[in-house]
Amino acid sequence: QVQLVESGGGLVQAGGSLRLSCAASVRIFSGDLMGWYRQAPGKERELVATISGSGSTNYADSLKGRFTISGDSVKNTVYLQIHSLKPDDTAVYYCRLWKTGGQYWGQGTQVTVSS
Repeated sequence: QVQLVESGGGLVQAGGSLRLSCAASVRIFSGDLMGWYRQAPGKERELVATISGSGSTNYADSLKGRFTISGDSVKNTVYLQIHSLKPDDTAVYYCRLWKTGGQYWGQGTQVTVSS
């Protein structure tokens, strides 16, 4: 059974930084894709960034600049570094994995940014 476990969320002041982690219970191969989404209160879930098992990254146009996605293939873990946090970044951040034959979600980690 595939599990994704996010961590690293919390309460942070505006202007601060956070690094979120998502550890997969399975090996991530070059053809797989992992990504981060977020869902703010009252809003739809939106894509933040993706990274392939080979390291290719992609970002939502509206979020480029303050978000950096990276991965550790040995640890089967993907990270999301967020700089210059704003109150509008307050959301539940979800990890997603696409593998041949299935897609999987983590349980989410709450990020709250105070002004």
